[in-house]
Amino acid sequence: MTVVPHPPILAPSILAGDHANLAQSARLAADTGVSWIHLDIMDGHFVPNLTFGPQTVAALRRQSSLFFDTHLMLDEPQKYVEAFAKAGSDLISVHIEPAFDHGAALTRIRALGCQNGIVLNPDTPAESVRHLLPIVDLVLVMTVQPGFGGQAFRPAMLDKLSILDAWRKRDGLAFRLEVDGGIDLATGAACRQAGADTFVAGTSFFNSTDRSGFARTVASW
Repeated sequence: MTVVPHPPILAPSILAGDHANLAQSARLAADTGVSWIHLDIMDGHFVPNLTFGPQTVAALRRQSSLFFDTHLMLDEPQKYVEAFAKAGSDLISVHIEPAFDHGAALTRIRALGCQNGIVLNPDTPAESVRHLLPIVDLVLVMTVQPGFGGQAFRPAMLDKLSILDAWRKRDGLAFRLEVDGGIDLATGAACRQAGADTFVAGTSFFNSTDRSGFARTVASW
């Protein structure tokens, strides 16, 4: 089966926005023409940082029609997928590293009416998620160790993207291939060449003097 490549999507990470006015940060992103926003949910255990919970997502949903790409960086994400689905998430991703029934969690996310995703940290091999690829809508490759924004991109992750893209093509699968961590116009273009089609950009996007131009460039890849 031939899989038609996905058009590129930019998903600005609201983690790099104004935490005193996240709704305004979402509007700034929407004003550039993007359709997605990336929501980083951290519990202070799986990653050494805390962000926000489903109540904040629900409040943002009341003020935004963007596609909510919700990334659960939690020790026990399976316990919270329903709360984040009800809060208005459109896609919910969980990590492969914690020990829980990943297949059941991914199936539950879809049953709640959301798309699902599986996430790999930089040191986690692509092989660890291979068995889940037929049941996911998205695979997220972390190109930095998750927890904080503004980190430097790890070029070694390009090989992991290429492996996942090759499996996707060989098996005729339709999942999106997302990258997150140190993504700017240069590193993002390299990821696009390696097979990525969905790009999470935080610091580089919100600090850009031309966010609309940034979004147009990604859309042209």
